[in-house]
Amino acid sequence: MRLVWLLLWGVAFGYIESAVVVYLRALYYPEGFSFPLAPIDPSILKTEIVREGATIVLLWATAALSYKKLQSRIAAFFILFGVWDIFYYIFLKIVLNWPASLSTWDILFLIPLPWAGPVWAPVLVSSGLIFFSCTILFLNEKKKYARFAPLTLVSLVTAACIIIASFLIPGLEVAKGGLPGKFPAPLFWIGFALGIVGYIRAIRQSD
Repeated sequence: MRLVWLLLWGVAFGYIESAVVVYLRALYYPEGFSFPLAPIDPSILKTEIVREGATIVLLWATAALSYKKLQSRIAAFFILFGVWDIFYYIFLKIVLNWPASLSTWDILFLIPLPWAGPVWAPVLVSSGLIFFSCTILFLNEKKKYARFAPLTLVSLVTAACIIIASFLIPGLEVAKGGLPGKFPAPLFWIGFALGIVGYIRAIRQSD
């Protein structure tokens, strides 16, 4: 039942996040979102960055209040993150009819620098996080726990860094006021594949 509430929480928060973007786009992109980014008042930008940080804290606090075991809390956090992210795009499509397709580019995050990429990339990552994290929670409910050996942890952290780098590379051009350029898809897929391997190793070694 807790998982159901987590999923509902993620959906609801996805709507809240999309509502914020609807307001920002009404202010800065009345004719539709596009690159290069419109100049944003520094105080608004700072507020948005702090809001993103507060969102991560809120996600973790909800996960921490839902479960006692650290592994379950981390899994719950990633489920919340994934559901929130996917439904953020679903609600933007419903309200603004955006994105036009999964290939549409978006600003994904602002900390510490802008992250940029086609919508399919964060949606794919979020889908993977939901699937594997739900598997871990189901194991935990049976008093079984995924085993994150040092090599497994290294592969997962490396995968996350590679995927983030694939978003930061085009994001650097956006930060300079330009167009994001070509998405480094090969780099992204390397990170994504490495993450899958790491999670499979952890689940197979559960005890």
